[in-house]
Amino acid sequence: MDTELVGKTALVTGAGQGIGLAITRALVAEGARVVAAARRRSAELEALAAAGPVVALELDLTEPDAPQRMLDAAGGRVHVLVNNVGLARTRTGGFLSVTDEQWRETLDVNLMTAVRMCRATLPLMLAAGGGVIVSTGSANAVLPDPGVVDYGAAKAALSNLAKALSKEFGTRGVRVNTVAPGPVGTDLWLGPDGVAQTVSRASGKSPQSVQAEAVAGSATRRFTTPQEVADLVVFLAGERAGNLTGASIAVDGGLVTTL
Repeated sequence: MDTELVGKTALVTGAGQGIGLAITRALVAEGARVVAAARRRSAELEALAAAGPVVALELDLTEPDAPQRMLDAAGGRVHVLVNNVGLARTRTGGFLSVTDEQWRETLDVNLMTAVRMCRATLPLMLAAGGGVIVSTGSANAVLPDPGVVDYGAAKAALSNLAKALSKEFGTRGVRVNTVAPGPVGTDLWLGPDGVAQTVSRASGKSPQSVQAEAVAGSATRRFTTPQEVADLVVFLAGERAGNLTGASIAVDGGLVTTL
C-alpha cells in the first residue's frame, strides 16, 4: 500500500522492543525516516539504525529535555509523531495497594510523556501546515481492570487527550488518533516478568491459563501481534486516512464489544 510516507520524518517513542520496534520497522518499510527513542537501545533497534534511515536514541522519555533531543535529531521537521512509550504494572493487591508514587510513575510514563511530546512537536507541524499524531492506547481505557487500575486510568486519559487535540488542531491540518490494543504478544504480557507470570505467581494458575483467560472474551481467542498494531499505525500516518481523526481504533480481536 502506498501510504505516501516516503521521505517523511517520524518520531517513535518506546521503540526498543515490542509494538514500538514493530512500528519503527513498518515506517521504515514505507520509506520514512525514523527517530526512534528507547530507554535502552535493543540489539534489534541498533540493527535497524545500522541498516536504514533510523536514528536510535537512548532516552528516558520522562526527562524534561527528552522531546527536544528527539526534535534536534529530526532536524527541525516532523511529519508523524507516534506516542508509544508505556508502562503497565500488574497490581495483584488491587487498588488499595497502589501508592501515590506508583500512580505518579504510571501517569508520567503513559500520559505525561505524550503531553510533552505533543507540546514540543505541534508547533513544528502547525508551522508546516499539518502532521499526524498517533498514540498507543489500550483496551483497558474502556475495560477497567483492578489488576491494572492506574494503567487503565492513564490510558483513558490519553484517549481523551487525543480527542481534545483533534478538535483543537483539525482545521489546521493535524490529525490525532489512538490505537487501542487488547493483549499483545510482547514481553509486557509474555515475558519472564510480564503480566501472565506475575498473575500466575499471585494466583497459582499456570501462565498458560492466565494467557487463555486474557483473550477468552475476544472473538478470535488470540493475542494481537505487534505487526498488526504497527500496520494500523502506518495506515493512520498516511494520506489514505486523510479525514480520520479523533478516533480510538481497537485492535483487540473483538474483546471490546461496545463503545
